[in-house]
Amino acid sequence: MSLISDLSQQIATLLQTEGRLLRTELSEKAEKAGAGAIEVLGGAICLMAALLVLLQALVIALSKTALGPGWSSLLVGVVVAIVGVVLIRTGSAAMKPSELAPDRTAGQLKRDAGVIKDQVK
Repeated sequence: MSLISDLSQQIATLLQTEGRLLRTELSEKAEKAGAGAIEVLGGAICLMAALLVLLQALVIALSKTALGPGWSSLLVGVVVAIVGVVLIRTGSAAMKPSELAPDRTAGQLKRDAGVIKDQVK
């Protein structure tokens, strides 16, 4: 009886240790992911600033042509707005819940259930 008691206590201790290890590892991974997210945000801010500078340079370059500064600014603004609208629409369509549902897995589960039903019969 003492062997069973020792075994159950050792299993409980093992599970507790594994649980602590899991929590520690998840915490470390979360910190790493957080640091990565901050770096991505910093990169995105730098890219946004670079885009603004490049667009301003394009406006200046176009204003030296026959367009002039007003028309150059309008042209660049309209083109960037159109690109933005297209990106928002395509991105929104890709994020619809129907697009995110695991269709293949659901279909496979249905097929598996059908096979199990056939085997039970």
